[in-house]
Amino acid sequence: MTTLEPPAQTLAQKLIARAAGRSSVAVGEIVNCQVDMAMFHDSSGPRRLKPMLEELGASIWDKSRVVLVMDHYVPAQDDDSRRIVRIARDWARDQQLPHVYDSIGICHVVVPQKGHIRPGMFCVGGDSHSPTGGAFGAYMFGIGATEMLGVMVTGEIWVRVPQTFRMQWNQRLSPGVTAKDMMLHLIGRFGMNGGQYQAVEFAGEAVAALSMQERMTLSNMSAEMGAQVGLIAPDETTRDWLGRHGAQDLKLNLDPTQSGWRSDPGAPATVHEFDAATLAPQVAAPHSPANTRGVGEFAGVGVDIAYIGACTGAKLDDLRAAASVLQGAHVASGVRLMVAPASLQDQAQAEAEGIMATLRQAGAEVLPTACGACSGYGGTIPEGARVIATTARNFKGRMGSASAQVYLASPYTVAASALRGFVTDPREVMA
Repeated sequence: MTTLEPPAQTLAQKLIARAAGRSSVAVGEIVNCQVDMAMFHDSSGPRRLKPMLEELGASIWDKSRVVLVMDHYVPAQDDDSRRIVRIARDWARDQQLPHVYDSIGICHVVVPQKGHIRPGMFCVGGDSHSPTGGAFGAYMFGIGATEMLGVMVTGEIWVRVPQTFRMQWNQRLSPGVTAKDMMLHLIGRFGMNGGQYQAVEFAGEAVAALSMQERMTLSNMSAEMGAQVGLIAPDETTRDWLGRHGAQDLKLNLDPTQSGWRSDPGAPATVHEFDAATLAPQVAAPHSPANTRGVGEFAGVGVDIAYIGACTGAKLDDLRAAASVLQGAHVASGVRLMVAPASLQDQAQAEAEGIMATLRQAGAEVLPTACGACSGYGGTIPEGARVIATTARNFKGRMGSASAQVYLASPYTVAASALRGFVTDPREVMA
């Protein structure tokens, strides 16, 4: 009797198969998956879910698997914001949710920092940048309120097994070039629908060399390509980082002879190769991340505001990058530098390292650890301003002002541009 070899599977297929209780799944197949963790925030969660759950007379399937983060409308600055945040806080108290994080940072940063994501998990989030979880070898994607209602009641969701686009980054990035530059380059090449409903997998020497927070930026911005998930196979970097963030008990077999945590050779994937060593800093012009070109093509474009914030540009590594450029210097006259750390934990560490002092001495205005101007909240971007930001998106009106011209770049590039008062290649000012 002949024993059939199991079909070669991508990492995406393996994660979905695990959640579906299967040994393997085929691309295009629709399967029902058990959800390990559901995350939502003050904007996407209680104010929408509460009335729907009450209308159904339904309860949450497993409160221990639910995470609520208040990050979009905090600190509350008007009556509408106070109403939204009050609904979230009251509902969390009434439901006795065990995992609630109020005003301590952006959900995509706080959730892994609090140990809620592990390799192999299948997770959903009430935010389009939920693919951030893929940096840890978890299958995590964003869903809308109606889908989240189904998850809240049943603990399950169906998914169509996606094709995989494997982004193979060979060699290593040069100093002053980051994961943000990698992603802007990919979006510029493939467009905002280039990976629509697909799984994007990041691999290669350059990816393996990235810190955990840099990997989070890659996975996060796979959403800008239209992908469902952005996956990175877990490794020692993953295990070490998670061990420092509440997962000391993590048992992760990283034996290279075992393929459980990575795509199999011959698995169905479209492979694109890139040379990381030749990548220059990237800038996306208004009003789309797909309007990306090398920083040199924007030389001399004036800057009014430099914004270092958001889940893609104000984590500890991002703050370190900006400070390395601004050390002992001051931003150009007429430039407003705003810094909104991604979490209180990252801000505290940055304070301990002297990074925040460096940024303040350079002229930075430190804002609350929240989504802030990235989601158009807070009224910090004036009409007609030319902004260079570390955010993930630069859609017209995204940051509040419809007349603002927003350019996207890495923390290095944003800091260098603030220093000179115009878009600048950070390699020109780095020691």
